[in-house]
Amino acid sequence: MLPWVLCAVLFVVCVIFAIKIYAMRKSVNEICGQVTKILSNVTNMKISVTSSDKYVRRLATELSAELDELKKQRIKYQRGDRELKEAVTNISHDLRTPLTAVFGYLDLLEAQDMSCDAHRYTENIRGRAEKMRELTEELFRYSVFNSKEELTLEETDVCEILRESVLSFYAEFEKRGITPCVKIPEHKTVRSIDKSALPRVFENIISNAVKYSDGDFNVEMTDDRIVFSNMAKELSSVDVGRLFDRFFTLNTARQSTGLGLSIAKILTEKMGGEIAAEYKNGSIYITLKLK
Repeated sequence: MLPWVLCAVLFVVCVIFAIKIYAMRKSVNEICGQVTKILSNVTNMKISVTSSDKYVRRLATELSAELDELKKQRIKYQRGDRELKEAVTNISHDLRTPLTAVFGYLDLLEAQDMSCDAHRYTENIRGRAEKMRELTEELFRYSVFNSKEELTLEETDVCEILRESVLSFYAEFEKRGITPCVKIPEHKTVRSIDKSALPRVFENIISNAVKYSDGDFNVEMTDDRIVFSNMAKELSSVDVGRLFDRFFTLNTARQSTGLGLSIAKILTEKMGGEIAAEYKNGSIYITLKLK
């Protein structure tokens, strides 16, 4: 074959391959754009491509089938999640009435003359009922906070809210013999937060610290983060890694669910912030970053 003929054939082959590659790239871009649109919107549209290539069309068909299944699973999950939240709210409401009655009867019983043993029994009953009421309230708050769609964000001094939150626990600190070490800047640190949500976040973190502290409590705030820490030798790195899990119960002498910190995580993330826990040298560190 003559050299010029060979060159002509190679040129034609290259052009054909270039057109093929361009058509496939165009089809891939079409698929990517439609997948993004389908995932971000509630729609029944199918993936369609302009390419006549059988492999590209097969890919589009199989992706459409997988996306249909994904949408079904998402709808099923959203329905189940909504039903669970409603069930938790209803259960917590339903538990309040009998608990109120239990405390009422306990008050009446304790007003009567009782033996030492009977008095001890009623104290135990009251203590268990108090823990049940605390859990019921946490369940209710969790369902409310987790179902709330939007928070009202406004520019607010975080330092002032943190000071007030720490001060509100001074009675608990004294009761536990804890001398808190608090380092909060004197100047204002303004962030876009929800004025009712942030105190709740601080209170849940501090409450958790007081509950598990081995005698200390530290909070240090800088311009970009707030670190809460305390010694907690009863805990482990595995426990700390699951502190934000819903309904996780710590197997210690001071058993508690993770609802309080789970609520703190939900509210922090809804404000655009981050929260994380770490266990180092027998101490737990909870780091909070606000947007």
